[in-house]
Amino acid sequence: MKVIIPAAGTGTRLFPHTHTKPKPMVYIAGKPIIGHILDRMIDLRPEEVILVVGYRKDQVISYVNEHYKDVFNIKYVDQQKRLGLGHSIYLTRDIVSDSRIMIALGDMIFKSGYMDFYEQYSNNGCCAGSIGVREVDDPQKYGIVELIPSSDYIKKLEEKPEHPTSNLGISGVYFIQETPVLFEVLDWMITNDIRTRNEYQLTDALEEMIKRGSKFKTFTVSSWYDCGHAESLLATNRVLLDEKDDVNNTHEIIDSVLIRPVAIGKNVKIKNSVIGPYTSIARDTNITNSIISNSVIGSRTHISKINLQSSIIGDDANLAGKHNSLNIGDSSSIEF
Repeated sequence: MKVIIPAAGTGTRLFPHTHTKPKPMVYIAGKPIIGHILDRMIDLRPEEVILVVGYRKDQVISYVNEHYKDVFNIKYVDQQKRLGLGHSIYLTRDIVSDSRIMIALGDMIFKSGYMDFYEQYSNNGCCAGSIGVREVDDPQKYGIVELIPSSDYIKKLEEKPEHPTSNLGISGVYFIQETPVLFEVLDWMITNDIRTRNEYQLTDALEEMIKRGSKFKTFTVSSWYDCGHAESLLATNRVLLDEKDDVNNTHEIIDSVLIRPVAIGKNVKIKNSVIGPYTSIARDTNITNSIISNSVIGSRTHISKINLQSSIIGDDANLAGKHNSLNIGDSSSIEF
C-alpha cells in the first residue's frame, strides 16, 4: 500500500504564520506538523509515501529528507496550481498506478496511529475502500457521509452540504482499493471541469464512484485534531504535549521553572522565567524575565519581560516589555 499526503496548500487560516512557511511546517509540540503525521505512520510501513507539495515546498522537502529519508521511501509531486484535494490526488496517478492507497491530509493529526485505521479498514472486507468518519456537531462545515439504512455501506457523500442528511463527518483519512476507478473519475472531472467551490473535490470523485457502482464502507475515528487555524493549533499542542513532553538536553536554563508538559528545542536559553504548562519553544530561542504558558514559540525568537498566555509566536520575532511604575491610591482597581 502507498500513502498520499496532500501538503501543498498556503494555509491562509494560519496567516501570518504561513506567510513564510507552508502549513505542514508550522511548529507544535516539539516538531513541525508533518513530523507528527509521519511519526504516526511508521508502524504502517507503507511501500511509498507520496508527498504532494507546492507552496514553499523546499522547506517541506528539506525537513522530510533530513528526518525521514531512512524511514520511508519518499517521493514528491509538485502541485503548482492549488485546484483542490481531488486535483492533488490526481497528480500522483503515475506513481500510484493500480496500488492500494491511503490518503492522509497534511494538516490533520490523529490521536490514534494510522495502523489502527488500517486494521479497521482491513476488517471491512472486500469493498472499493473505506472512509474515516466521526459524528460532528456542525455537519455543514464537513464532507458528510450518509449510510444506506440497516447497512454498513455508504449511500451518499456530499461536501459541506447546506442541508445535511447526516452528522457523520469525513475525518481526513481514506483507504482506496479501486484506485484505477478513482483516477478514471478524477480524469473525467478535470477533463469536463467539474468543480465545487472552484475546486476538484475528492468527495465529489468518491460520490461519482458510488454512482458508478463502487461500494464504500466507513471506519470510526475517535479523535482528530485540525491544525488549520490558531485556536485548534493551540488545542492540538496541548494534546500532543500531554502524550509526551520533550525537553531537549541541549539547552540552558538559569534561575527558571519549567511546569510540564513542555517541549524545549535545541540551543534554547531561558533565564529568570516561568515556562509552562503546555508550552512549545523551538530551537535557538532566548527567553528572559518572562512568564509563558499555553503557547507555541518559534525558532530564533527573543522574548523578554513579557507575560504570554494562549499565544503563537513565529520565527525570528522579538518581543520586549517594559516594567511599569505605579502610584496607586486607596480602594483602587487596576487590570493589565
